[in-house]
Amino acid sequence: MTSAEASADRADGASVAGFRPDQLSGFRIGVTSDRRSADLIDAFERRGATVLHAPTVRMRPAEDDAPVIADTRRMIAARPDVLLATTSYGMRRWFEVADAAGLGEALQGAVSASRILVRGPKARGAVRAAGLDDAGMSDEETTASLVDKTIAECPRGATVAVQQHGQSDERQLLRLRAAGMSVLTVSPYTWSTDEDADERITRLIDAVAARQLDTVTFTSAPAVDGLLAAARARGRLDEVVQALRDDVVAASVGPVTSAPLRDERIPVLQPDRYRMGALIRLVCEHLEDRATLRVRTRHGAVELRGSAAVIGGTAVRLTPGSVTLFRALVAAKGAVVSRRALAGALDGDEHTMEVSLSRLRQTLGVPGLVATVVKRGYRLDV
Repeated sequence: MTSAEASADRADGASVAGFRPDQLSGFRIGVTSDRRSADLIDAFERRGATVLHAPTVRMRPAEDDAPVIADTRRMIAARPDVLLATTSYGMRRWFEVADAAGLGEALQGAVSASRILVRGPKARGAVRAAGLDDAGMSDEETTASLVDKTIAECPRGATVAVQQHGQSDERQLLRLRAAGMSVLTVSPYTWSTDEDADERITRLIDAVAARQLDTVTFTSAPAVDGLLAAARARGRLDEVVQALRDDVVAASVGPVTSAPLRDERIPVLQPDRYRMGALIRLVCEHLEDRATLRVRTRHGAVELRGSAAVIGGTAVRLTPGSVTLFRALVAAKGAVVSRRALAGALDGDEHTMEVSLSRLRQTLGVPGLVATVVKRGYRLDV
């Protein structure tokens, strides 16, 4: 069990559902995260999935620690009334920079008397690891709800220190200032995209646009923005967005991450608990229960699991074109699918479709499973 799965078990009081080494066999999953991507990849691969990893955004330490040190000195001098801790990595990185600059003890002393509010349990863990304690957590584990809590519980005129998470959230800072608070910020790290430098991102975009993935997972809003920006730079934004709306499931860890997807009218698969382990569980359940097509035929039970056809318990791997044709036939559950409809599914002509169908039959290796209906089309022999 991965650390993400174990964490989910502790948080939810239940194990990650139905582990089997073949649970996700045949399914193809894209992973866009940078930090902790190994947890996601390991969890999916141990269940038999094929994973395409392309970090569409990277978390990087600040290129120059001088601004972080300068902000730290200002906070030490101000001795803030309130400290808002937004991320575990940001808090750890901040105190590491302060220690290296000889300011660690002074920083701890300055914020030890502050009312520390945390965005979520990971930030709480980092606060406690620094020898401090918090006075509460945001209701929704978002920066907006953390600011809601601050405005509701802290007086006008309070000095509020904000540990920022990669990007400056100007809207939330303006809300604090509008509530009469003096705001100080520190940015121990930044987000960066590698849309032109990383060939893995090109492969991910191509796979999404061609609908060769069943699911793409996102664990941060910048990762969504990074994928869309990279697709735009390659002239494939419309194809990627349409694929995510239709066939490729976008799976998000929580509402903040989901927001830029929903802005594009992309349906989102999102767990009730905003945890990576819960995301793993939900993706497994969705692919196994709802993304697997099943039909009984004269030749045995047939399943289509991502890129794998399972016939009578025997799995065979299909090419992208064969997947498209077989999906249409399985979904019809024995009804005739016209030649024109199958050709349209392939975005080709009827000759191309016939060649692809011949290859599908050869790959399946079950004579008579795909039956020809003269002058009409094709059907499964149910």
